[in-house]
Amino acid sequence: QVQLVESGGGLVQAGGSLTLSCAASGTIFSINAMGWYRQAPGKQRESVARIFSAGSTNYADSVKGRFTISRNNAKNTVYLRMNSLKPEDTAIYYCNVLVGTSHYWGQGTQVTVSS
Repeated sequence: QVQLVESGGGLVQAGGSLTLSCAASGTIFSINAMGWYRQAPGKQRESVARIFSAGSTNYADSVKGRFTISRNNAKNTVYLRMNSLKPEDTAIYYCNVLVGTSHYWGQGTQVTVSS
């Protein structure tokens, strides 16, 4: 089993910044990808950013140029630096880790951006 612990959410004004962290622990043989998803009220969960084992990344168009995903392999931790936050970024952010072919999810952390 894999456990994910997220931190870093909160309330911030538009234009501000936040950094989310997600640490994975447990039986981890090979992490193929780590990423962040978000779900706003009344909307489906969507992919925000992902980073793969070789280091490549992808981002949702809505966050390109504002968000940066990174990882610390030694700590099995993934980060999401969010700059120039907008009210439409308000959502619950979920960490996702792909270990082998199994997906694991964090409990979610609330990010609220006030206008």
